[in-house]
Amino acid sequence: MRKVAATVSRKVRKTSPRTHPAAAKAKAKAAGPKRKKTAAKKTPTKKAPVKKTAKAAHRPDVSRLHAPARHRKPGHGPVNPAHMDPRRIETLLAIMAALRAPGTGCPWDLEQTFATIAPYTIEEAYEVADAIAKGDRKALCEELGDLLLQPVYHAQMAAEEGSFSFADVVEAVCRKMIRRHPHVFGDDRARGAKLAKTFWEDAKAKEKDGGRGVLADVALALPALTRAVKLQDKAAKVGFDLPSVTYVHDKVAEEIAEFHEAEHKDKAAEFGDILFALSNVARHMGIDPEEAVRLSNEKFVRRFAYIEAELAKRGKRPEDSDLDEMDGLWNEAKAKGL
Repeated sequence: MRKVAATVSRKVRKTSPRTHPAAAKAKAKAAGPKRKKTAAKKTPTKKAPVKKTAKAAHRPDVSRLHAPARHRKPGHGPVNPAHMDPRRIETLLAIMAALRAPGTGCPWDLEQTFATIAPYTIEEAYEVADAIAKGDRKALCEELGDLLLQPVYHAQMAAEEGSFSFADVVEAVCRKMIRRHPHVFGDDRARGAKLAKTFWEDAKAKEKDGGRGVLADVALALPALTRAVKLQDKAAKVGFDLPSVTYVHDKVAEEIAEFHEAEHKDKAAEFGDILFALSNVARHMGIDPEEAVRLSNEKFVRRFAYIEAELAKRGKRPEDSDLDEMDGLWNEAKAKGL
């Protein structure tokens, strides 16, 4: 590492305008003949310090980097991530590499694969959404950190098999964001939000255009209702859509009728059609179906908690009550706006 740093330092000194031989010669010529040549001989040559320029300021500070394990000298082990700055992404990358290090890493982490980590990636995204919904900024900070660990984890496993690195992930998203925002980073004059969305969709369509179908890029792992809306939206962009929400309501009624008429073995499929049609109603009305169901879930939790609390005042638990009593308490909770 010291050799690398010394080499860089020598290159910097050689290319510096102040210490270049030609520059020194020109300076001496401009100053005229020296009065005492002997004094000049006795004066030791001292190289001027390199002045940091705007260009030099962007050079990597090699003295702060540590060499990969294969380049380290015997007796010089890797830096312990516990001693690194916890506010830098390099520390998180080092932690992940240490957890996956054969022989010294965490047994659980060493057993993981892309497939086994994928559910955790989805779960962490939901926990971020939950913290946002609750307005808990402290929890949001923590959950975003947990979510950040996921791409680091996947990138580490990919690097181990030689597929790509975390730097490749960062490069890909940076290039994509610049490419899809020509109205910001390019020469386009348009600045309107509506036009901005058009730029994004057009750029995305060009990137995805490889002979694949219109619906090919809608992720399979999305929540089912969210994916339903995205599929319908993609199809609508090429003209496959009902003309108004009234027709969609009729479609829901049609699907419900088919559900009632279906044999038991076909009930699940017909029920799915009802949910798909209801998702289309949500899309036409600008409603997020996942968010709508989430709100209904929370409402159910609040009202049932009211039932439990009221029953407790009566010395009862839900299992000691009956449907009529609990339904009456449910209506009380509803009347109170819970």
